[in-house]
Amino acid sequence: MSTGKDLYSLLSSSNVDFDQYETLYKYFHSHPELSFQEAQTASTIAAHLRSLNAGYEIHTSIGGHGLAGVFRNGTGKTVLLRADMDALPIKEDTGLDYASKVTMRDNDDIVKPVMHACGHDMHVTALLTAAERLAKMKNSWAGILIVLFQPNEERGGGAQAMVDDGLYSKIPIPDIVLGQHVMAMKAGDIGCRVGNIMSEADSFKITLFGRGGHGSMPHRTVDPVVMAAGVVMKLQTVVSREVDPNQFAVVTVGSLQAGQTENIISDRAEIRVNVRTQDGEVRHRVLAAIRRIVKGECEASGAMKEPSIEVTTKFPLSVNDESIAKSVHDSFGSFFGNCFDPDIACSTASEDYSILGSSNGKPCCFWFFGGVDEKTWNEAKTRGRLAEDVAVNHSPFFAPVIQPTLKTGVDALCVAALTFSKSS
Repeated sequence: MSTGKDLYSLLSSSNVDFDQYETLYKYFHSHPELSFQEAQTASTIAAHLRSLNAGYEIHTSIGGHGLAGVFRNGTGKTVLLRADMDALPIKEDTGLDYASKVTMRDNDDIVKPVMHACGHDMHVTALLTAAERLAKMKNSWAGILIVLFQPNEERGGGAQAMVDDGLYSKIPIPDIVLGQHVMAMKAGDIGCRVGNIMSEADSFKITLFGRGGHGSMPHRTVDPVVMAAGVVMKLQTVVSREVDPNQFAVVTVGSLQAGQTENIISDRAEIRVNVRTQDGEVRHRVLAAIRRIVKGECEASGAMKEPSIEVTTKFPLSVNDESIAKSVHDSFGSFFGNCFDPDIACSTASEDYSILGSSNGKPCCFWFFGGVDEKTWNEAKTRGRLAEDVAVNHSPFFAPVIQPTLKTGVDALCVAALTFSKSS
């Protein structure tokens, strides 16, 4: 196992053309693709890996548009580095000259604007850069490196789809699975922690059934809009009144849709709910409360039939293995110095990357790195306006500053991989 200081010397002597990768990042940013539809992104990634002429075995079309490159470099640990590559149905409002203008039809055949509002374009670019850099450094380490590009992270199904599609019959089973995410933190900063690193998530589509009719005759109807409003308001009490204040939970109603015009009372309403928890007992209590409230409100409103509660996505709790995380911490502490936080707060967001390890009982470690321009961050912090002036992931204004964000992401992937790769 290499030390952070050793890794600093190795990486300093093995640079890549970052200008090329900054251009590639802008391409990915301006050409986003929704979950399940990442065909062009995957094709570009595969073409770039081949262009390196480094000896990567490339496996494509795994679990949809997933792909992996395998670099065999003697005897040692098998380390998997993962990046996600799908984008979001958001209209970009960053004002960048390489901003997305893309629209796509989603899985419901509705045309949506598309944006890389969660930084997956940065993840892909950082991993491609690390793939070249680590291949160039092959005389300094030994083992097997897997660079894996996962589809459909935003809908929570990509990692499992790759496993179910025979991922590990195509590539070696890794000893360690590593991943990262760019966040609304100061660019150049990086953070990790032992134990829980990202929350468990459950999402639902709830359909309430009323009786439609004329807007002037509400007494002849069962109004699903009023029913839905009652559900939404009562859901706000789940966390505030049913969860111990010392425990964590979030219940978000992200969408409420009913009717098409003002003089028609619809016959149904659809609510989409997202839940985040970090404890199994709390999760059980919150989900039970949601079902109780929905069914109770429908009964009180005289609904025409039982509500439909459909699970739409589910993300596992992301837990960093203690031994692996401590090794990563030692290397990151030596390499990044004061820019590294070894006890960053567990994120309220969620990820499915850990399935790539848990499906075979292998340990995982995940970390965060910042993407906010240092001047912007410092000014906002000084004014006490971080929440107002710093765009977070999934915002139409989210736009990581390319450098030093990209270099930090590349360095982190390389440092972590080399931490577990035997010196040759």
